[in-house]
Amino acid sequence: MSVRLSQLPAVPPVALLMTIAIAIASLASTGCGGRRARGAAARHANQTLVFAGYSTPREAYGEIITAFKAKWRREHHETVNFRESYQASGALARAVIGGFDADVVALSLEQDIEKIRTAGLITHDWRAVGTHGGMVTNSVVVLAVRHGNPKNVHDWADLRRADVEVLTPNVRTSGGAMWNVAAIWGAALRGKTPVAGNDPAQAETLLRDVLARVRIMDRSGRDSMLSFERGVGDVAITYENEVILGRNQGRDYEYVVPQSSVRIENPVSIVDRNVDRHHSRAIAEAFVAFLSSPDAQRIYARHGLRSVDAEVARETSALFPPVTDLFAVTDVGGWTGLDRQVFADGAAYDRAVAATRGNP
Repeated sequence: MSVRLSQLPAVPPVALLMTIAIAIASLASTGCGGRRARGAAARHANQTLVFAGYSTPREAYGEIITAFKAKWRREHHETVNFRESYQASGALARAVIGGFDADVVALSLEQDIEKIRTAGLITHDWRAVGTHGGMVTNSVVVLAVRHGNPKNVHDWADLRRADVEVLTPNVRTSGGAMWNVAAIWGAALRGKTPVAGNDPAQAETLLRDVLARVRIMDRSGRDSMLSFERGVGDVAITYENEVILGRNQGRDYEYVVPQSSVRIENPVSIVDRNVDRHHSRAIAEAFVAFLSSPDAQRIYARHGLRSVDAEVARETSALFPPVTDLFAVTDVGGWTGLDRQVFADGAAYDRAVAATRGNP
């Protein structure tokens, strides 16, 4: 828009100057307002979501995030950027509590989500989101072995042998390590190992014997498998999907499913305090909902994670071997019971580790 003096009505000089000043001010205001509107639109069209995930399914989340960004772009004509951080689940929970500003957390086990909630950062009922109790993936604790299974390892009892070196992460940093211990403990309590069933003392004995054969305790499940890939150890206790991922990438190892193992359930949650500060709730909620969609669940399955969606689970069942005795944490006392009996300071895990000191 331009203003020509010849277009202005005949007015006294002072009034003329005032009219020109008002017109110029109006143009300046329009220009600034336009710039502000364009700036707001640009910010709205390029939003950023901060995502924190436990290390094991990193590749799956890379593909899922790409699919979600494309879907959001098609439906909303906006670009969503992601800042991603992956590390051991327990360490990641502590980082979020300590100030890492994640909008969405996808962790290995529910206690790590609960720690963030207890710290006041999650204020909604994260278990009520979706139809799977806040869980987005399942897996199974298995035994990764060398090609051809040269040590002839088939079940938990074989990990006690003097000729077998074992890898498992540290329970003080890794959610995967806690799942591994829960699998050993639960199998023993359920009478699916050589020790007597329903006897915590016998379960602790088996745990001690297995930990006595552990060569290295890495910080995360991913780090533990990297050590195994470098040739350390004969067996790695790990997530099933870790082994499938490695095999898909050409790694020359196999896995054995123990007779009895725990069903791993992995939760996700919005971090309310952070999404409210970032004004990212709408996108965060949409992303969490997308994780339970058939499209995302199929991506998880391609990366070795068992689906929480019944239809997708049936569709992809041929990808996964059956487990003779698949139990849930709730079948062996739940996390509250396991924390008290096994993971609390001075409980069964600490006693088992202390008893192995000085062993190779």
